[in-house]
Amino acid sequence: MVFSCCCGWLEEQSVCFLNCYPPWSITGALGSPRKQQPPASLNQVGLFLTHNFAGSAEDSASRGENTTGTSCRQSPEKGGLTMRCLAARVNYKTLIFICVLFTLITVLLWNRCSNNTSIYFLPRAAFVAPSPKIGAESLGSQQHPPQPPEPPPVVGGVKFEEIDCLINDEATIKGRREGFEIYLPFGWMEKYFEVYGKIVQYDGYDRFEFQHSYSKVYAQREPYHPDGVFMSFEGYNVEVRDRVKCISGVEGVPLSTQWGPQGYFYAIQIAQYGLSHYSKNLTERAPHVEIYDTAEERDSRATAPWSAPKGCSLNRVHDKSRSTFVRQFSAPESSEGVSLQLGNSRDFILSLDIKFVSNGSVSVILETTEKGPPFTIHYVTSTQLISFKDRDITYGIGLRTAWSTLTRDLLTDLRKGVGLSNTKAVKATKIMPRRVVQLVLHGRGFVDNITVSTTSHMAAFFAASDWLLRNQDERGGWPIMVTRKLGEGFRPLEPGWYSAMAQGQAMSTLVRAYLLTKNQAYLKAALKAVGPYKVPSAQHGVKAVFMNKYDWYEEYPTSPGSFVLNGFIYSLIGLYDLAETAGEKLGREAGQLFSRGMESLKAMLPLFDTGSGSIYDLRHFMLGTAPNLARWDYHTTHINQLQLLASIDNAAIFKDVIKRWKGYLKGIRAKHN
Repeated sequence: MVFSCCCGWLEEQSVCFLNCYPPWSITGALGSPRKQQPPASLNQVGLFLTHNFAGSAEDSASRGENTTGTSCRQSPEKGGLTMRCLAARVNYKTLIFICVLFTLITVLLWNRCSNNTSIYFLPRAAFVAPSPKIGAESLGSQQHPPQPPEPPPVVGGVKFEEIDCLINDEATIKGRREGFEIYLPFGWMEKYFEVYGKIVQYDGYDRFEFQHSYSKVYAQREPYHPDGVFMSFEGYNVEVRDRVKCISGVEGVPLSTQWGPQGYFYAIQIAQYGLSHYSKNLTERAPHVEIYDTAEERDSRATAPWSAPKGCSLNRVHDKSRSTFVRQFSAPESSEGVSLQLGNSRDFILSLDIKFVSNGSVSVILETTEKGPPFTIHYVTSTQLISFKDRDITYGIGLRTAWSTLTRDLLTDLRKGVGLSNTKAVKATKIMPRRVVQLVLHGRGFVDNITVSTTSHMAAFFAASDWLLRNQDERGGWPIMVTRKLGEGFRPLEPGWYSAMAQGQAMSTLVRAYLLTKNQAYLKAALKAVGPYKVPSAQHGVKAVFMNKYDWYEEYPTSPGSFVLNGFIYSLIGLYDLAETAGEKLGREAGQLFSRGMESLKAMLPLFDTGSGSIYDLRHFMLGTAPNLARWDYHTTHINQLQLLASIDNAAIFKDVIKRWKGYLKGIRAKHN
């Protein structure tokens, strides 16, 4: 039987490789053959060889012995097997090189395996094998301290695991961990940081869009002029606001419910209604207008068929006051009424000239997106505001005993009727008209120029302008007939208070009406509106003085002063519009008030800067309370207003503040110490 073994050691830079053959004898340059007892095992062979070959190369050389190797074999006369031993001298640096090479190869192979292998991660439990119970006897005398659990191994790809996140030592939420990164739920972040985001789809792929703010700044297209677009109001839709109860059929302007569900006329809302439609008229293309009837014979565009059932009549007559032909109708309330087929499924702005000589109504039948019978909107000769029952919506339009133009947005009237409630807000509804089916007349009167169009912006603008003309009081103001409680610490404003913002926006509306018509009544009303600017708030005016130095025109003339920023700037724009339009003589007073206000604004504007946003008013200074931060839509209003002022006044502070406040919309904060 033949045994083969290999033993090696590192001592004094020597390595030995042996082939061993029993019986056990060693011959060679180390000395004469010596008979040895066979070891009990191969392990003993290794120990035995190590012991016998221990020694330095210097010792061998001093004895004149061969240091390059040994030859071991049994004597032939003994008849045993031979054993040959070879020992090689290897340089120390060579061993280090071999170790480094081995390590490098191992790393390269490991990386190759990691990169070429797709790993699907299992739950954490899948990585942990169940451990058997270990008794005290198996542990022996050595006790190992408990080790913390290792995180789930990550071999490739992305690995997330749930982690508890303690927020401000107050609450715990669930997050996700990926290596050293922690991810928090966006639903929590959205509320905590007041940020915004949504998933949108582009070309079939989902993308998450994050925004630090939700409101938009509009570019100032050109230097501001009193006859141009008012700020960014072409984007305003006043009538669809939920705090607008409806568009009054009698007055043709919005009725507000902002501070009371009963509804009231609010000069600010009405002026904004007019300015928005004026601006839309300048920026939108001309509307499509479908003429359904005109009594003039020479106009061949009238194509719709009339129907006058038994008991009703319809005639074409000449009206001396208008110097034109009109339709005269008579239809008892109990009858089906005189009707005109419309069938328009494209446009929903109805307009007609009407004159009643008795009680009567104009009814419009609408097919809508709601299943079931059509809806009918009734415009009746009464002062009723609005009502809704079953599928009938009713608006009072006044007596209308003189010629007037009735213009109604059927979509708005439909939605305000269906959404009618007893609260401050109109209920949201998605109902839409599909087709304007028919117009029906009851009572006795005259009608002419029936059209359906895409828009009628100038009708809305002049409805607002004329309301301001009719409702200005002897002091030049538009009193607000509702109690306003601005906040704790301020005295409530009792009905009849003025607002500098209302005065300013009314001026801007009236100036534009004057520039369009050259009607002096509009200009006189705008000049008269300057009055409350000169009267202190405590004396039923709108003027406050900050730190006994800076004049301020109050949106809310509270005690103590509130110093609302956006309302003040709107009041300045109105003064500017009037001063520029009225000229040096008539507009001198408005110009002086504007100059003092601009001086105050430039000095006080830094007080409204938080370093991350803007402030709505200065109650924190006047009352010593927490600041009233401006919502993002108010913040962008501040920026839009300052952009307008910067186009007419190149003061550096406006440019600096605009740039900084725009940065706040992107999360850029002011520097800290």
